[in-house]
Amino acid sequence: MSAYIDTFYRRTLVDERRYPPLSGEIAVDACIIGGGLAGLSTGLELARAGRKVAVIEQHRIAWGASGRNGGFVTAGYATGLDNIRKRTNAADADSLYRLSIEGVEIVRDNIATLKIARADVTPGILRVIRHDGADGLKAYQAEMNGRFGEKLEFRDRAAVQAELVSDAYHQGLYDPDGFHFHPLNYARALAAEIVRLDGAVFEDTTALNVARQGAAHLVTSAGGKVTAPHVVFAGGGYTDAVSTKLQRAYLPIATYVLLTEKLGDLVQQTIRTKAAIGDDRRAGDYYRLVEGDRILWGGRITTRTQDPANLAQQLRRQMVGTYPQLKDVKIEAAWSGLMSYARHLMPQIGRLEDGLWSCTAFGGHGMNTTAIGGKVVAEAITGMSDRYRLYAPFGLDWNGGPFGRAAVQLTYWAYQAMDAWRER
Repeated sequence: MSAYIDTFYRRTLVDERRYPPLSGEIAVDACIIGGGLAGLSTGLELARAGRKVAVIEQHRIAWGASGRNGGFVTAGYATGLDNIRKRTNAADADSLYRLSIEGVEIVRDNIATLKIARADVTPGILRVIRHDGADGLKAYQAEMNGRFGEKLEFRDRAAVQAELVSDAYHQGLYDPDGFHFHPLNYARALAAEIVRLDGAVFEDTTALNVARQGAAHLVTSAGGKVTAPHVVFAGGGYTDAVSTKLQRAYLPIATYVLLTEKLGDLVQQTIRTKAAIGDDRRAGDYYRLVEGDRILWGGRITTRTQDPANLAQQLRRQMVGTYPQLKDVKIEAAWSGLMSYARHLMPQIGRLEDGLWSCTAFGGHGMNTTAIGGKVVAEAITGMSDRYRLYAPFGLDWNGGPFGRAAVQLTYWAYQAMDAWRER
């Protein structure tokens, strides 16, 4: 895994404070295991509701995928509505999608309420396709705008190529309600607010064991113990044997990100929009301009949890394949992060048993879904709602062990071949 200090987000942090490791014994209303966006969102919602919370993180706040991702905030899940409807029903599928829209607004509201200026919010997400598919895009636009009140705008090939100087793209949909931002500065601000509300945040604290103790649960680390009636597992792609149920139910999937040098005048010959861009490949490229004239480019997925030696070169080939004019641009940094995916490609949100909760598996669409996941789990713990039950059809399916990882990798390669054929 790339050293966290090498990521662009790490180098542009506003808040470098360190939180202490857990020491001694404490009692709280809820202990959240995992200091990424899911855990922080849950902790903040509980703290706002007047509950005493403790968030424990085995590394640093947002050390994993939460602090290394592309920073896209837009509605939806890693899978589409048609697949969601297959596991539930049309009404509940619509309700789940509306929850994802609510998740976008939670992030937006947190940024405004907490005055996170260095979240660097930039409006607009542009989704583009690499084949001629105008009719399909227009049908999707009509459904989403009509059913959910979205404001998607169709872009024809001329409009797309006026903003993206690449022959690779045909048509696109622009989402003015989506935005992109600095996820690590956002996450750090959530942690600071939890502490301001008398919650506790502990870094360098690995949960070694969770055991029932009377009506509560005891979370044990090397340096201390937390007693709480509620424990929330929110470890994402780094969930370990502290919860074997979750470890057997998700797949750790790595995604790669690079940062270019400053492009100067070349940026206007390449990307002429401030919107973030994502394409329609099955493990598509996603990228955006940062600091005005650098490209933050992400893509590829793999079940390998260790970085390949040529990580930057692999991503660079994809970037230059889309924008040949960038062939001489240097790569300043490259890194990876582990996302957690369930086989059904939906979050695993719910009650594992009395007082034990899961809020994980947000790979592929985590910015909005971690926010709404944290909210519905907090609502369940406080007795405010049972909206978390909407996610019940998407439970802890076995990940298939080593066979599951092999199947995912083979499927991805097959999708790559299908994409190449379609684009040809």
